[in-house]
Order: sequence, then C-alpha cells, then structure tokens
Amino acid sequence: MCGIGGIFLTQQNSLSHLCPPTANRQQQENSFLPLSIQNMCRALQHRGPNGTRHLILPEAVFFHTRLSLVDLQAGDQPLSWGTATLVANGEIYNDLSLRQQFKTSSFKTNSDCESILAAWQHYGIHFLHHLRGMYAFALYESQHQTAFLACDPFGIKPLYYTSLTNGIAFASEPSALLAADFAPRALDTTRLSELLQLQFTTGARSIFPHIYRVLPGEMITITQGSITARSTLPALPIIQKTDFFTSETEALAAFDTAFTESVALHQRAEVPAGVFLSGGIDSACLLTALTRKTVPYATPIRCYTAVFDSPYTKSEAEPAQALARAARIDHEILSITRAMVWQHLPAIVACMDDPVADYAIIPTWFLARQASREVGIIFSGEGGDELFCGYGRYRAAMRPWWLGRKRPWRRGIFDGLGLLRTPTPFWRAGIEHAENRQKNLHTPLSRLQAVDCAEWLPHDLLLKLDRCLMAHGVEGRPPFLDPAVARVACRLPDRMRLRHGKGKWLLRQWLAQHNPAARPFAPKQGFTVPIGQWIMEESRFLADLLPAQACIAEIADPNAVRSFLRSMRHPRETAAAWNLLFYALWHRAHIRALPPVEPLFEALL
Repeated sequence: MCGIGGIFLTQQNSLSHLCPPTANRQQQENSFLPLSIQNMCRALQHRGPNGTRHLILPEAVFFHTRLSLVDLQAGDQPLSWGTATLVANGEIYNDLSLRQQFKTSSFKTNSDCESILAAWQHYGIHFLHHLRGMYAFALYESQHQTAFLACDPFGIKPLYYTSLTNGIAFASEPSALLAADFAPRALDTTRLSELLQLQFTTGARSIFPHIYRVLPGEMITITQGSITARSTLPALPIIQKTDFFTSETEALAAFDTAFTESVALHQRAEVPAGVFLSGGIDSACLLTALTRKTVPYATPIRCYTAVFDSPYTKSEAEPAQALARAARIDHEILSITRAMVWQHLPAIVACMDDPVADYAIIPTWFLARQASREVGIIFSGEGGDELFCGYGRYRAAMRPWWLGRKRPWRRGIFDGLGLLRTPTPFWRAGIEHAENRQKNLHTPLSRLQAVDCAEWLPHDLLLKLDRCLMAHGVEGRPPFLDPAVARVACRLPDRMRLRHGKGKWLLRQWLAQHNPAARPFAPKQGFTVPIGQWIMEESRFLADLLPAQACIAEIADPNAVRSFLRSMRHPRETAAAWNLLFYALWHRAHIRALPPVEPLFEALL
C-alpha cells in the first residue's frame, strides 16, 4: 500500500511551467521539485510513511510514498525497465508465478509490483489480463510518449486524474490534486445530490467537477499528455447457464480451492497482519482460511472487534470472542464511546476526501487506529456480501412483484422531508445507468449483484476501507475480491446463493464443514452504529450549530433544518441529520481547506 502521483506532459520540458522561474534543469534533476509536486507528496504522506521518492523525466513526473510490506530493503519506486517507468499502489498476488514464467526477465527487486513491468514487456496492451491482485498504477513508455493509468477490476485501489493546460496529473487521492492547485475546490451539484441521497457518489466523475476516477478495471491510454483510448477489464466474468454448478458438492469444492488459494496469495508480506472480526460469515471464513494448516500465516494473526458503549446497539463481541477462542488467536475488543466519536469525528470525516457518508467509517477508523500499533495489514471481508448475496435486498429481489419486490435505491434519504432547497429527480441516474448495463444478465438477483459490484462496492465500501486504514498507514486486503473466487460466485445458480431465507448459502455450508464453531446458520446478530441516537441526544446543540453553517444554508432552509433537528425521531430522519453533519464537516475540510478541529462542536463554531 502506497501513495502515487505525477504528471504526464504534452511536450518535453513543459515541467518548467510548474516551477518557479529561478529553478534550472540541474536543480530539477537533483533535489528540486516544483511546489505543486511537493504539495502532492505531503498530501499523500499518510499512505506511505516509510519514505518518498520521485523521478523527473522530460515528459513526465512520478512520485511514490511507500508503505513497506514486501522487499522492505530494495522495493522502492518508481521502477524502470528500459524505456518504461512505473509507480504502483497495491499488491500483485501472482507475482511469483509471473517471475517463474518470465525466467529471462531481468528483475531488479523482489517487489511484487515489478511484475507489472514484466507483463507489459511480454504482453503489451493486454497485460492487465495477466495480473491477479489489487492495484492502481501509472506506467509511462518514453519511446512512444505513451502512458497508462489503470485500476484493478474491483476498484480496490483508488486512482484519480485531472487535465492541466500542459498535460494530465494523477494521484491516489483527490486531496493531492487539490493540494497542488491542479483542480479547484468546487462542487459538482449532481454528485452532491447523490451524496446526500445515497451517502456515496457513482461513476467516473468525482464530487470535484474537474477530478475524475479511474474506474474499476479501467485502463486509460494517454499519448503526449492527452487521453486517446480507454478499455475495461470486467470484475465479474460472463457466465453461460451451461457453466452453472449442477451440484452443491461441486460448488463447495470449487470455492474451497479458489478461496484457500486466494487467502494464501494475500498472505505475502513481511509484516504482522490482523483481521477485523465481526462474528459474521465473511470474517469467520477469513479467520478459518487463515488458521487452517494448509495456509498458516507467517506470523501470529491478531483479531480486532469494535463494540459501542451504548444500550441502543447489539454487540458482536460474544460471537467474535468465541471464534477467536476456537482458533486460539489473540483478540482485542475496542469499546467506542460517544465521547470518542464526538472528539474525533472531524478527523474521521476529513480522511474521506472522496466523500462516503456511511456510518461504518466510524468503527473502521477507530479499529484501524488501534490495529496500526501492532500490524501493517488487515484482512477484510469486503466483497463477501456482493459476491455471495448477503444483503436483505438480495432476498427481496427474489420475490415476485405481488409479494413486495422493490427496486433497490428507490428512495433517497431526503425524499419527502422537505429540507433541500432544490431537490433533484436525477440523483438516481448513476444507479440507473449501472442497472441498464446489466439488463442481459440471467436473473434479477445476478443483475442486482452486478450493480452493487459496479457502484456500491468500489465507491462506498472499498473507498471507506482504503481511506480509514490509510489514515493510519495500514493496508487492507480483501481475499473475497479475487478473480478465481468471483468466477465461482458467478457460476452459482440462485438456489445456491439464497435458500430458506438465508443469504450466503454456499459460505454457510463451507463454514459448517470447516469451522462449525462459527455457527453459520445461527440468526444474524447484526451490527449498528448508534450515531442516530447520539445525534438526537445532542439535537439541541446541533440545531443551533448546523443551520448556521454556510454550506448547509446553501442547500437547505436554515429554519427548516433547525425545526427538523429539534423534532426528529425516526431512523430515516436521523440518517438525514447524519448526512447534514457529515457534509458540513466534509465541506469544511475539503472545500474550505481548513484543518480538522477537535472536538466536533468546536469545529462547527
């Protein structure tokens, strides 16, 4: 896990436009960096606390802030092979097999990212098809002045770009492009509507009008500083009905092989690792695979579970403790209090520069802070719900329309509340676009899963995981999001995805075989963040402070917000209040560019 950034220029030596007039070429090549690049590096320092390196070419600039996990001594970037230069963020899990395949290649390091250059050299523009891992990278080939920006098929690793008068700048986070003044701190009103109504934003356009996401599986070709081509490597394979599993025994064997191999590949590292253990199906599968004799981790695994010090939430501590005890794994329970949340909420929101107003950022941030004291990697269960049908909306998708089947994301959080000044009917356009792209899939269930994998997974869950962990210099690794595991999931007929009103049927059956202590068929305990209740308890203060924020007054009538905050009672109402609070703090950090002030109520003064 690292931070990457740089610029692809339209012509040689146009870097001088980014430098003070007194800077000469010798200074650039040796120790001088343009102020804009220095600001980008500083903005991404949290992603790579183990060192920063840069490289200035006549047509490109690269920098890399490193979090050392593999080849701690010699794995620094940028990496160069002949006329090709690379900066990459992520892990290539089939690195060892690629090295074996390319025996004649002259590898200079043990860094897994170097195999990207080898694949490029051997396969040309089709090289992404041969990479198995999570990655975001920039590759430049100087002979033809051609560059590539690319992300893994699930969008696990982030990458953003913006156009300049003399080229294209890219970075792991929008905050770096903003810090360099490469894009204005402005708002795309359509994306703002999505954020308020959905709690995340969809598609390639970020909430900043001039900053774009490299989409999951996308490769962008840049020639002499201008985008000339795009291609996409899909996350989910196209499966014909004839390829579906015909027996559960066959499906279980295929999943066992694929998941065990994925977990083994994800273990390559030279630092301690941990698991966020919820007591649910996904984390139980991870812990089971990590502690099986077939794929033991090199160092002892540690588990971390969050609980809230509140009578309004259910605790996952008991099932998580039982799992850890059965696996003989060190287990730490972190109790999160209301005072802790109000103290650190400005910093939590500030780390979400590409905004996600998901409540789960709160426990994820606190768990990452705690884990960072002992481990460098967290194995995470992201993708288990999307690939193997863990959400209630999947069960609803199986119902006929006369039994209450409803369209997912059909209603925005603010619909019917009368708070927004100019409510737009187009907030759902990104979701509808994703739905239309999946119309040819076999069943309503598989179509819904594909929409979630295209939008909800990369632009909410994975973005939240990336920012909250990287705020503390910890890498997240999600073994469910692996091509081999995805292929098994896509070959499941609906009856092996959902049965007897329970999702993740295949995962439950696998756990029943390999770890009955996980109680895979027990009723779901559930995990809630009591932020709604805590907001109601502080409604008197928030009713005075939130409507007074200029950014809130721009989108809603202050008097209506004040009255609403004083009278809210229902979960949907507290969800809207949370979105307003999140937006006020986010706007302060990323539009007004003010540093986080703690605690919360001082930040709103």
